[in-house]
Amino acid sequence: MRILIADDHVLFRDSLRSLLEARDFEVVAEAGNGEEAIRLAWECKPDLVLMDLAMPVMDGMEATKRLSAELPDVRIVVLTASDDEADLFDAIKSGAKGYLLKDLESEAFFALLEGVARGEPALTPVLARKLLEEFSRPAGGAAHAPDSNDLTGREREVLQLMVDGVTSNRKLAGRLGVSENTVKFHVRNILDKLHLHNRAQVVGYALRNRLVEPSMSEV
Repeated sequence: MRILIADDHVLFRDSLRSLLEARDFEVVAEAGNGEEAIRLAWECKPDLVLMDLAMPVMDGMEATKRLSAELPDVRIVVLTASDDEADLFDAIKSGAKGYLLKDLESEAFFALLEGVARGEPALTPVLARKLLEEFSRPAGGAAHAPDSNDLTGREREVLQLMVDGVTSNRKLAGRLGVSENTVKFHVRNILDKLHLHNRAQVVGYALRNRLVEPSMSEV
């Protein structure tokens, strides 16, 4: 199997390459960010991309969405330190064929990779169960009813701006006078607290439930 590693930590990439090559996997390229991963995937046409999520320039989630649309024959398995359920759900919805945590034991890791070669999803039993529970819920349902009272004042400010049409991290950061990383933190908290998966769902939910009212001012 020909593999592309996408991770911004060079030491981790070096270690992973050594492990893979010791098991006769061929590492055809390494990328330090999502944008580079897309470019190298087009050039090398790997069988599999091992994709980290937290990377500069373009994160792994966006790169997964792009690659899944542009190169559907290239399988993508997220390899991340994040055990956040929202990241798991978003990655699978974005087209990833698996979601593995970096603390996975090597034998389990290679067994799952071999399964990918046979067309199987790369998921540990725990994560597979979480996915099954999530996708078996009735449409619009949730294990626990979202409670908007859990939102902080700053999170409500972010929500108000998103409802008003300010949805990019850059524009949100500019309006709030904070960094884009801070915006991402607030948006992730909003998604988690409302049990939603993306910004479009957040805006729709906020309007349906009158969490905030659309502003008449121009954005």
